Amino acid sequence: MAAPLDVCIRGAGIVGRTLALLLARDRLRVGLVDAQPAPASGHSDVRAYALNAASRELLLRLRAWPDEQHATPVLGMDVRGDEGGRVRFSAGQENVPALAWIVEVEPLLARLAEAVRYQPQIELLAEPRPAGLTAVCEGRHSSTRAEFGVQFQVASYPQRAIAARLECEKPHGGVAHQWFDDGNVLGLLPMGGVSGNAMALVWSVQECRVEDLLALSPEDFQARLRQACGDAFGAMRLTSERMSWPLQRAEADRWCGPGWVLAGDAAHNVHPLAGQGLNLGLGDAERLAQVLHEREYWRSLGDVKLLRRYERARKGDVLAMAWTTDGLQQLFAQPAEPWALLRNWGMRGFDHSGPVKRWVVRHAMGSARHLSRMERT
Repeated sequence: MAAPLDVCIRGAGIVGRTLALLLARDRLRVGLVDAQPAPASGHSDVRAYALNAASRELLLRLRAWPDEQHATPVLGMDVRGDEGGRVRFSAGQENVPALAWIVEVEPLLARLAEAVRYQPQIELLAEPRPAGLTAVCEGRHSSTRAEFGVQFQVASYPQRAIAARLECEKPHGGVAHQWFDDGNVLGLLPMGGVSGNAMALVWSVQECRVEDLLALSPEDFQARLRQACGDAFGAMRLTSERMSWPLQRAEADRWCGPGWVLAGDAAHNVHPLAGQGLNLGLGDAERLAQVLHEREYWRSLGDVKLLRRYERARKGDVLAMAWTTDGLQQLFAQPAEPWALLRNWGMRGFDHSGPVKRWVVRHAMGSARHLSRMERT
């Protein structure tokens, strides 16, 4: 007869595995359900995540941080508008080793899987089992939300994301680049170490342009991309297939109920232009584990009043980021000249704003507690 579970986590992605490891450290018996099909043979996940200092510290504690080849520090950021606006950030100016780290999906999942494999408190499951608490970490397409009567309120953007891997003629120098142009957002993220030439592409493109871009030959796509980034890196060569998916802002109307709780993309989605989606999900996992750890001895793991502490603690951060990214997307989607002048004037002013710019950068990097630790190292 199978041992009873304290927590059953549905979804064995990055957030689900992280939550399982955190709960197992509290000696809770955790079941981790992985019902996702294996990726098609020969096709790798070309996505990359920008992880902040708080996320990195969490994964280091769990011994799940990838090696240097797969986690490239971002030493600078260069953001350009469509009418000469520009904002630049520097790790040196912030007195930290990096503004963020660009982490490849598959090596991170592999490190988490290895940590899970050596944790005796975690049992890998093919199907859900009864438990005191069910944690739903299945991502934006979660099927379990409906079982608990949750409404997932989605606002779709008129954009799709195109992702791919590139090899560039010129080295990136550890700098991440972003261009806003005519309602599109082009991001090139450094990979392969600070002296490397590899970059991850994340191109948020208006729906009417996506099919044409995906239909281009690799050579024509490379030429179009080189033009879009102002030939900043010389010749560019695709080293992967191109992936595409729709963009949306979404939030569950309830994050918890008696015996169940949502975390990560199952609870909320934000636009990827700020690169904060996975940071928010890892923040969910860490906060939920903390709430369960600090519960009164007489409360059960599925006590709804307990779970609402987690929901209240996380909703503010998630809502603030959702509205920030949504506001930026809306601002740069306006083609009229007054809006172009206003947003680029604002970018130039922000670049010279001193304390305001510093506060925004440090907020995106993680809490002051994490940053103070970085500054002492």
